[in-house]
Amino acid sequence: MPPKIPLPRNKAKSQAKQKQAERPVPVPVERSVDFCRVFVEGKALPGSMHYTSAMERVKEADNGYVWLSLREPSAEQMERVAQEFGIHDLIVEDAVTAHQRPKVERYGEQLFIVIRTVVYRDDEEVTDLREIISTGEVQMLVGDDFVITIRHNAQLPNLTQELIEDQEISSLGPAAVAWKVADHIVENYMKVTTFLSSDVDELENEVFTPRQLINIDKIYMYKREVLEMRHATDPLGPALRSGLTLHKDLLSKPIRSYLRDVQDNAMIVSDNISAFDERLSSLLDASVAKVSMQQNSDMRTISAVVGMAALPTMIAGVYGMNFEYMPELSWHYAYPVVLLVMFGSILGMYWWFRKNHWL
Repeated sequence: MPPKIPLPRNKAKSQAKQKQAERPVPVPVERSVDFCRVFVEGKALPGSMHYTSAMERVKEADNGYVWLSLREPSAEQMERVAQEFGIHDLIVEDAVTAHQRPKVERYGEQLFIVIRTVVYRDDEEVTDLREIISTGEVQMLVGDDFVITIRHNAQLPNLTQELIEDQEISSLGPAAVAWKVADHIVENYMKVTTFLSSDVDELENEVFTPRQLINIDKIYMYKREVLEMRHATDPLGPALRSGLTLHKDLLSKPIRSYLRDVQDNAMIVSDNISAFDERLSSLLDASVAKVSMQQNSDMRTISAVVGMAALPTMIAGVYGMNFEYMPELSWHYAYPVVLLVMFGSILGMYWWFRKNHWL
């Protein structure tokens, strides 16, 4: 084996710098932090704190917790947060991965809650009907002295002011923050169902209004958007019910009552969305049937018009033959009589078609 020839010193340094430059620069956790608030005995400490110092402050207090809000953290950022808060590795993996079903899972003494968000835009404000409903995801990790909310493609208002004003709720611990976020998301579901109800009623009026142009593509697009919302909202009710049943030891009685109210509202939303889906399916069937009936009516009208033109054409064709011996050729009034017969046949057929509703 030939001996390795050492590289020149300058070249070796340049290669080392190149390798160092190719390494990804670690992004600090602060880039993904929306805010970090500390609550002690139900009162929020002023200002937003660094997540490490916030945990130190909570450990010094007897009854306090940290609320850390993150926005689409990377795996490396989430691992740093996990080291600070003692989060399970499986939770770290799920927190980085979006597009999960709504669920409530337990990892030791921690609860991991996933809820999908729904955003509604009016069809007059968007160019593509597929943008009427868009979904995101909010994940919540509830521990003994902290709650971490992670949002993916979702917008959440700063609910800390509501907790500051209602110390009775904020004093219930980190689970109170999880309930507040879940309640806000489900209330938004209720608003979206109100808008959808108005849109579906408008589609029904368009379909069942006589001589109204039917846009089947619009009905199908709404059905597709409702189906997307259904996938986001339907699993939430069963997930909350199982979480309330299986993890009572991690949730106080008042929090279970509040979450049970959220579960009831989620089930109401699920029923409404299912009703919208069924109504849109019925509208699709009715639209297809109405279009088919309209096409049949159009074909009857076309056939009637062709029939009214066929008889005069036949008479004209007969008298257009160059035969020497044909009836009434030498009659002085033959031409106007033939025209009269043609127009009379047209009027007679028109009356018959109108009587039978072909025209």
